[in-house]
Amino acid sequence: MTEPSTPPLPGDPSGLRLRISYTDDLGDTPQADTLERWDIAILHEETEVGTMTFYKVHLDRGRNAFRAMEEESEELYETAQALLDPETGNFTEDAGGQLEYAGSALLVMDRVTLDVPWRGYGLGAILATEAIHRLMAGCRAVACSPGITDLSDDRLRSRAEWDRVNTKIARGWERVGFRLYQGTVYLLSPASLELEEQRQVLRAKFAKLGASWRLSQARCTRP
Repeated sequence: MTEPSTPPLPGDPSGLRLRISYTDDLGDTPQADTLERWDIAILHEETEVGTMTFYKVHLDRGRNAFRAMEEESEELYETAQALLDPETGNFTEDAGGQLEYAGSALLVMDRVTLDVPWRGYGLGAILATEAIHRLMAGCRAVACSPGITDLSDDRLRSRAEWDRVNTKIARGWERVGFRLYQGTVYLLSPASLELEEQRQVLRAKFAKLGASWRLSQARCTRP
């Protein structure tokens, strides 16, 4: 099946920036010590064109991490069910056996969303990989559940289109180094050489996208 053509990018992708922030409400609670929510604004010339949300889950402080994730959201609960022991809040023996020790925390990529004009070029994976590299210090694993987060597109009312887009999203994360672990949960080791290798590949792709956009603009302005 032929995929829909991708419209031209609305601007030079080289101008995209990430603004990463963590808001500490100074809540002296075990929940606050266990779960950190990191919000990322994707900016182009200071205009927000997308967002990302990550959670850094500390398994060695605060409360039982499984219970903290269960109470935070259904999405985090599904991740906890796949990776953590409900009794201890630590990685299950099976999950831990697949991970090199690079820290004790769990980084969850909860949501990655780009405005419609910026989609279709693989920018979500490029930008999320950069965010992961900045947030993964002290983490033993990075987890995600690839899938559609924006349900406003009328095309997605078709089951076939829904499945096609979900499969495309999952393949994008697999190229970064995520591997299906259980159910819909994908797992990535921060110590993976593949992650660093793919980061370089994605950075080269990002530079190429910028060069192609500038070339297309130069052609349009020629007399």
